[in-house]
Amino acid sequence: MASTTLAMKLFSLLISLFVIVQMAVAGDPDILSDFIVPPNVTVDGNFFTFTGMRFLVGVGPSTTFKASKASLAEFPALNGQSVSIDVLEFPAGSTSPPHTRVRASGLLFLIAGSLEVGFVDTTNKLFTQTLQPGDMFVFPKGLLHFQYNAGTAPAIAIAAFGSANAGLVSLPNTLFTTDIDDNVLALSFKTDVATIQRLKAGLAPKR
Repeated sequence: MASTTLAMKLFSLLISLFVIVQMAVAGDPDILSDFIVPPNVTVDGNFFTFTGMRFLVGVGPSTTFKASKASLAEFPALNGQSVSIDVLEFPAGSTSPPHTRVRASGLLFLIAGSLEVGFVDTTNKLFTQTLQPGDMFVFPKGLLHFQYNAGTAPAIAIAAFGSANAGLVSLPNTLFTTDIDDNVLALSFKTDVATIQRLKAGLAPKR
């Protein structure tokens, strides 16, 4: 009887350790093939090639903040590969507003210009840095972060993610362009409904 109880405890411990290890290495699910092909798609070199960034070559800097994406939605060959990228263009004075990536860490590589970057951890501690060309900065998975071009020249960066679908959640859009009740937001931000409505109006799509 004692040996049975001990065996059950050891089995439970092994299961617990397995779950913890799986959580520690969690990311996109592993696939059981080399790659995943959508139905009715011919697989050749074209399937593994993404040409959606060609427009960036030889053009002038963007006049507004712009993120050009190569994720699962734009590049189906990434399905199951646990990678994606964004090319980020920052005119002087522009920002990528505070946001999170709920399914992946992000690694930002600055190509040109300078950027103020930062994230806030779960203890509300802010970590910031000023990046120069050639610098990289990591944004831990799920934590609120931002980038801001405080300089006078454009900045260009590449953001790489450990997921084919990193899951962007933009705080301004999530809070002020959805149907969260104005009273809830006013109480949460310790302000009044009129202020919340002005914030919502500023984020409304231009007609």
